[in-house]
Amino acid sequence: MMLVVETRRDFTLEAYRRVSWAGEPVRIAASAMEVMRDSRHRFMRLLELEPDAVVYGVTTGYGQMAKQRLDPDQRRSHAARPPLAAAASFGEALPERVVRGIVFARLVNYVEGHAAISPQLAQAVADMLGGGPLPQVPAYGASSAGEILGLAHLFGPLAESFDLEEKDCLCLVNGAPCAAALVADALLAAEARQQLAIRVFALSADAIKAPLEAYDEVLEDLWGDEYDASVLSQLRTLLAGGSYERRSYQAPVSFRALPRVLGQTVRAADQARAVATTLLAAISDNPLFLAADDVHPHGRVISNGGFHAAAATPALDALAAAWADLALVCDRQASRLMDGQISLLPDFLMGAGGAYIGCLGFVAADYAEQARHAAQRTFLPGSDGGGFGQNDLAVPVVAAWRKAEESGRCLDANLAILAAVASQALYVTDRRPPPALKAFLSEVRQLFAPLGAPRAPGPDAGDLAAHFTRSVYAT
Repeated sequence: MMLVVETRRDFTLEAYRRVSWAGEPVRIAASAMEVMRDSRHRFMRLLELEPDAVVYGVTTGYGQMAKQRLDPDQRRSHAARPPLAAAASFGEALPERVVRGIVFARLVNYVEGHAAISPQLAQAVADMLGGGPLPQVPAYGASSAGEILGLAHLFGPLAESFDLEEKDCLCLVNGAPCAAALVADALLAAEARQQLAIRVFALSADAIKAPLEAYDEVLEDLWGDEYDASVLSQLRTLLAGGSYERRSYQAPVSFRALPRVLGQTVRAADQARAVATTLLAAISDNPLFLAADDVHPHGRVISNGGFHAAAATPALDALAAAWADLALVCDRQASRLMDGQISLLPDFLMGAGGAYIGCLGFVAADYAEQARHAAQRTFLPGSDGGGFGQNDLAVPVVAAWRKAEESGRCLDANLAILAAVASQALYVTDRRPPPALKAFLSEVRQLFAPLGAPRAPGPDAGDLAAHFTRSVYAT
């Protein structure tokens, strides 16, 4: 399969998934190539007909040198320089799926001519998605005014091998493709992680024999929240046909409040979906080229702040916070299940031959704390200390993505612990899960078999957590 892009409308979340996670190549449609050729011609004609025009990075220097005017000879030598100096960040690299997503998101500024990029260079960017190795992009030290630090690493090698002309370099390293890709990536992981979490929590609710009234359909109308309602419906489906033997009084709060906490994760994902959908199709170049109109017969170029995708960071923070909350719910539910006075599960901690699972509770508490630490609010970092004149505000989106990633992986670990504890509860009480959870319980037990004799639970819990994480990022 190959994705063909022609206009901004082609840059959707499904297209992103196909290119980034599934590894499909991309081709720019012939009609879009013609639009880019025409736009490039008009842009160069504008520079010729309006020699006094101020075009950032083309007739002026970059950054703190924006006040410096360049004559035509200086423009050409200035344009030919690849963005080597901006490739200053270092450290652990972003996953390749994310780097592919950034390359894909980069193309949206090109296909309708707003970047005025050389069509040959635009095609070379698309060709980077053909399956060959991509440059590594550091995930640390990436907060700059715009996304130039990461994009310089990504497109620097291409720029070095290309005969750059006016504005070409800017078309590679400006705009907000990183923000679009990072939010889209976090959303795809969130949708898979939600489905994993709701299965684990349903298994836990069945293990403690939680009364099903806490998930009653009537609550959907009484609470009046569409996200809570979707969770209530899913929990009822997963728990249907399970044990008729339920406790005679209400379960602990972590089981009764579960639909509302899970509902908040659905809300956070829905907000991330709206942000990602907007950013993927947004024109974020600076400066950007606009076609001729009655007032501007040769077209015009405007400087702007489209490269600062302010909605991306709060969307990622909301996902990180949602994962941290769920990690704590895992910890609370596991500890309630392992306390026989609360769970009403006699000798639950002891399996056949004296096997003990209780120390997993310490591990769950630690992962919950790590998730909370990772999910701290991300604020705008100033970059004035870097001495770049005009560039006095930085973009923290990569840092926010890292937090969402770390918090999510902590949740995966705690979901593995809770699943193992719930599995053990069903094992020692010789109960079967509800039909909708039968296959999932078998999946859990393939990696963390019930304890029938003493053994170290950590390795199996680690294997199950790794399996859960792999399932989240499966194509």
